[in-house]
Order: sequence, then structure tokens, then C-alpha cells
Amino acid sequence: MRRYGKNPDEDDVRVRPNRKGNRPRTNIRPKHEDAAEGFVLTVDRGRLTCLVEDRIVMTMKARELGRKGVVVGDRVAVVGDLSGAKDTLARIVRVEERSSVLRRTADDDDPFERVVVANADQLAIVTALADPEPRPRLIDRCLVAAFDAGLEPLLVLTKSDLASPDKLLESYGSLGVQYVVTSREELADGGAADRVRERLEGRVTAFVGHSGVGKTTLVNALVPDRQRATGHVNAVTGRGRHTTTSALALPLPGGSGWVIDTPGVRSFGLNHIDPSRVIHAFPDLEPGTEGCPRACSHDEPDCALDAWVTDGHADPQRLYSLRRLLSTRERREGD
Repeated sequence: MRRYGKNPDEDDVRVRPNRKGNRPRTNIRPKHEDAAEGFVLTVDRGRLTCLVEDRIVMTMKARELGRKGVVVGDRVAVVGDLSGAKDTLARIVRVEERSSVLRRTADDDDPFERVVVANADQLAIVTALADPEPRPRLIDRCLVAAFDAGLEPLLVLTKSDLASPDKLLESYGSLGVQYVVTSREELADGGAADRVRERLEGRVTAFVGHSGVGKTTLVNALVPDRQRATGHVNAVTGRGRHTTTSALALPLPGGSGWVIDTPGVRSFGLNHIDPSRVIHAFPDLEPGTEGCPRACSHDEPDCALDAWVTDGHADPQRLYSLRRLLSTRERREGD
């Protein structure tokens, strides 16, 4: 028996009253078409500092975002009080599509990846030539993460007054990675900062490196009006102390680019990396993979790259460098 007539919109249809007096639940979410564009500068315990036009605005995630993460470098839509006045709080209602995502895991066995920064287009890998000693395996891992994320890597070698950079640079020559060498004296007089700044013009650059290599000191030289705390290297362990506890985006003087200073790392897990994507950073080798077996690791007897290189299509050192980078996932960073 039909409860109502043929017309579902007829007036005699009874509607159950809402006893609580609140609005009925709906799957329709507001579009917030009038939301302002924001750029996430830093994240601290649920509060996100954003740049909205020329104002610094404190924000929080809107409930409708659910568990969607928001990280430094994200471009977001913001509603609410956008004055930037003290004790005001706006809401992030939408995270725009990301152009790139730099990720890492705590170690190679950790299934949970962490987004380090979004929308960067360059990764500056900062390492000291001495005090503490350079860790090539960590550099290799950062390079793999950069290639996987589609970021252009930049090697920044500090403390050249303590050791020569020649040996380290020789091992990365075949990769064609851009580099800048600095010393403590050059950082003090501003010469090193100017050379590094030239590589950052018009880019969003994330800085990574383990503690004590002078990463934050370099960032302070690049952005003099925003000084962050710096630490020292422990004479017993040879390791630096973490002084940067959260990522922070800073504009270069003149508004020509952005520097994102990230906390020092002691490991850079690659559990999230798909080895098949790393080959894209080697355009001279990539055509040679057409004859590879399915799911080839590019480091096995049937890999077609060996014949490709033997036939003279690419430099053997390039293949060696590719396989060295791919093998970093199986090796500890201190090896």
C-alpha cells in the first residue's frame, strides 16, 4: 500500500519535526567562493600561520577538511577574520592542488610517510665538509627524494675553510647536480649568501640537512631580518643539536623567492619511494629501460640498461650513479 500519492511534493506529506531545533544534516558543503588565497608559513600545534595578501594571519583547519593535512608551502583558501589583528583566528577551508610534495619516512621500515614541504621546486641539501663530517649516504637519500618529488637538487657545501670539497664533488660530478661551496668567513661578510641567493631567485627552495651543518646559519644570512636560533656540534658525538623545531617559510629580500628552513634530520627514510620514478631524473638512461623486464629494479642481470650503456648510448658513470642512488634504501645512512 502506497503511503503517499503519486506526487512526492504534495502538501499532505508529513515531515517529522526537528526537536533539537538545529539545521538538518546535509552532504552539501559550502564552496567558499569568496575565500582569500593564503600561503602557509609555519605549523605549530594545530595553529597555522599564513600569509594572506600582505598580512600575517593566524588560522586553524576547518572541520570540513577532516584529517587532510596542511603543511608549510601549501596554498590554501582562508575565510573569517583576515585582519591579522591580535587574538583573531581564521579558518582554512580548502587546500589547493599541490605542484610537488617532498616526503620522507623515519626509516626504511616505517610505513608512515611524512610530508616535509609542499609546492617547492628546489631542494637545497646542506652538508658540512667537516665538523661534522659529511655523510654521503644521507646526501644520496635526499637526492632520491628530490628526484622522486620532481624537485631540482642543489648541493650547498659549508665550512670549506676546514676541508676541501673536491673529493665530495667528484662523486657527484656525473649526476650534474648544481652546487655552491661556502666558508664561515664568506658567510660572515655576505659573499657566500649572495652566491647562494643567486640560485634561489624566483624559486621556492626547501633546505634540508642534518644538525650542525650550518643550515640555519645560512638561512639567517639569506634572510637577515628573520634570525633563527643556531646551535653547535657536540665535540664527543660529532653531531649537532636540533635548534630548528618546525619548518618555516621565509621570503627572500625583494620578494624574489622563498626559503623554507626545515628541522635538522638524522635519518631520511625512503620507504615511500617508488624506484621506477627515480629513473625520470636520468633522461639519458630512461629510453634504455624499454627493454627491461616488468618491475625491473635496474640493478639485476636482465636489466636492459647494461646493453644500452655498452652500445654507447650513455656514460657508464651515469648508470653507476643511478644504481648507487637506488641502493641507498638498502643501506644505512652512516655506511
